[in-house]
Amino acid sequence: MSARVIHGDCLDVLKTLIDASVDAVVTDPPYGLAFMGKRWDYDVPSVEIWAECLRVLKPGGHLLAFAGTRTQHRMAVRIEDAGFDIRDMIAWVYGSGFPKSHNLDGDWNGWGTALKPALEPITVARKPLMGTVTANVLEYGTGAINVDGCRVGSDPVTINTFNNGAKPFGGAVGEPYTSRTQVGRWPANLIHDGSDGVTALFPDTKSGTAVRRNSGGNTFGGDNPKPPMQDMGYGDSGSAARFFYCAKASKADRDEGLQGFEGKKSQSTGWSGDSMPLRQDGTERKMPVNRNYHPTVKPTDLMRYLCRLVTPPNGTVLDPFAGSGSTGKAAVLEGFGFIGIEREAEYVAIAEARIADACEQRGLFHAA
Repeated sequence: MSARVIHGDCLDVLKTLIDASVDAVVTDPPYGLAFMGKRWDYDVPSVEIWAECLRVLKPGGHLLAFAGTRTQHRMAVRIEDAGFDIRDMIAWVYGSGFPKSHNLDGDWNGWGTALKPALEPITVARKPLMGTVTANVLEYGTGAINVDGCRVGSDPVTINTFNNGAKPFGGAVGEPYTSRTQVGRWPANLIHDGSDGVTALFPDTKSGTAVRRNSGGNTFGGDNPKPPMQDMGYGDSGSAARFFYCAKASKADRDEGLQGFEGKKSQSTGWSGDSMPLRQDGTERKMPVNRNYHPTVKPTDLMRYLCRLVTPPNGTVLDPFAGSGSTGKAAVLEGFGFIGIEREAEYVAIAEARIADACEQRGLFHAA
């Protein structure tokens, strides 16, 4: 598999790619928030850009696109208007966000203008299928998500399911069920950073029960004594451990593969000048210096998880907003091919170096 980053405007470059030539799109596009005054963040991507992503995706190929909470609606609508089917939204929840609020004084002391940021939504969309899911997967390798490859945790989980066609209460209790043991929980549409502030939000409970009322289906968490309740027995307990967790990108993660690059003061905090706001104890916080100074670097573990979730074996991942190459690095480490597009030359150099380092780790060919 090869990996490359193309320098140019994503719409122009996308038009040069072959129809149905990539297996997944995983991207962290502009949020349309004018972040730190950056010109590239003036708006969310246009319908035309997403339509080109649709064209180059294989039928049934998935698109995962990060967004800001204030502009998620615009991101999702434009993706949908381009022809994608919106399948879900993944919430990446974290405890390290800093509120950027204008706080009032005087009689209005204690009032402000913003909540503490604690999540980023990820739109989950799919190119329409050709026929059934099974037929599409057999023909193109796309259309489904990699459930077992993204299960959470390593504890054995007992999964009890109803046999197709079985009469649910025609015999002894338990006869309609088939049990199997699987390692890890089914992946959810929530990801968290493992911080104390986030894990404290989840009560320490055990999986619930299910009721089979008739052949029409299951009613989860119901209370219906006739017919009797039957325990589906997921067999696990705990709180946030049931969900995949990944903290924000560390300095080591950001700078890996950039040993020859000159460091710059980080732009990721949103604060200007030489120092950040004081700590709670009154001491000064210095602006960190990173070789990877892109302001919105995503953690490698998170991007690996997302690439693995929607990309078939030996598939190719496309990122039309490659930035500093987080998606490309993750795709390579997962054994996928990668095509990235980035408009800003300074970020192309960073992305190339990070991806080349990942290729070296994997012993893969890197096409610059």
